[in-house]
Amino acid sequence: MPPPEVDVFTVRAGEVTLTRDLPGRLQAWRTAEVRARVEGIIEKRLFAEGSDVRVGETLFQIDARAYQAAYEAATADVEAARLVVERHKSLLGIKAVSRQEFDAAQARLKQTQAALTRAKLDLENTRVPAPIAGRVGRTLVTEGALVGRGEATHLATIEQLDPIYANFSQPGAEMQLLRAASKAGQSGETQAAKVELLLGDGGLHEQAGQVVFADMAVDPSTGAVSLRARFPNPERTLLPGMFVRVRLVTSFTHVIRVPQRAVQGGQQGQSVRIVSADGKVAPQPVKTRGMVDGDFIISEGLKGGEQVIVNGWQKAPPGTTVKPVSWPPEMASGFSPPSVTTPTPKTGE
Repeated sequence: MPPPEVDVFTVRAGEVTLTRDLPGRLQAWRTAEVRARVEGIIEKRLFAEGSDVRVGETLFQIDARAYQAAYEAATADVEAARLVVERHKSLLGIKAVSRQEFDAAQARLKQTQAALTRAKLDLENTRVPAPIAGRVGRTLVTEGALVGRGEATHLATIEQLDPIYANFSQPGAEMQLLRAASKAGQSGETQAAKVELLLGDGGLHEQAGQVVFADMAVDPSTGAVSLRARFPNPERTLLPGMFVRVRLVTSFTHVIRVPQRAVQGGQQGQSVRIVSADGKVAPQPVKTRGMVDGDFIISEGLKGGEQVIVNGWQKAPPGTTVKPVSWPPEMASGFSPPSVTTPTPKTGE
């Protein structure tokens, strides 16, 4: 009687590409609040709302007359105190004044100098500069408004848009799958994840980004891990608050994967049956690390080149002789694992 035929899959290390589209929201790279540091009346707004401003550029002018007067008075106090010190110094030599009086005059000079420094700082703060370069939003106060009384009034907000962040989250199970695929290859070669940005109209942002942050823990309420990607935005077309989809494309080389039907589970763990060159069937224990596209990723037990039984288990107990038939037929000359793509969910899903 001829040996029974069984379908076998020839194991080869191949490339696995995981593609995932995840919802996200854009955030400015840097954000700064423009606040009043002194109390006063807003005299002028010196910028156009929505325009780009330079760091240090004056955005608001607060009425400086009272601060100018205080600065001039402080300057006069310093000059008067300096003259007293000089006079006491000459009198100290002939003991016309005591050392205590001279020390008091010097202390008074230092006090007036400190007051002058403070008055100068207050005068400078009547000019409200941009703390960072970027795009300034709408003004939150009007000309003629009193600001800075009891608090540093928020006047406007500046955001740096190039580059720009995209905040998104990925299910914790998928993070494990990525790690599993990267560990499953014999050489451990993993290409850096390619990050793309899909816009609301379905278009693709011209420049790819990179993941710059991944949270240390899974959010217990969502089961997801928070991530952040950074994208170039030289044309300022991407704006904070926009809803987008972040596409992660990760490729792994030298990954062993076999069809799900080839793996059996039992009390001793998972195993496959392989057919040797002389047609003998033998069990082979394996360890798996997740699945992609209906295939198990094999982390231990197979190296490539083995013929694994896919169909015909009942005809091929260990130790029997079988006739292997390549499966699937169109892949008989070789197998290149397909990419794994998770499509973008439709709106409302």
